[in-house]
Amino acid sequence: MSKKRAYRSKMRILADMMRAIQVEGEEGAGPTKILYAANLSHDRLTQYLDELVEKELIDERNQDESNRSYVLTEKGREFLREYIRVERFSEAFGIEI
Repeated sequence: MSKKRAYRSKMRILADMMRAIQVEGEEGAGPTKILYAANLSHDRLTQYLDELVEKELIDERNQDESNRSYVLTEKGREFLREYIRVERFSEAFGIEI
């Protein structure tokens, strides 16, 4: 009997990406680091990075054309704090989000 694989919600994927960025602090996280930390394909990573930038949750920093990094905005830090709070609350009741 095989176990049914639990899929992550889009919200969880975005939060995983933002956690990876947060860990790097002011230096920012590069796309490869985010890709591995959030366990995403390159196409999906690009799509979600664009969405996070568009929603002003992260900022893209370019040192040059081949050296990009991403940092959380204040709005992004607030979103992640609230997400973690809701995640802990739901887990206390045995509900996975």
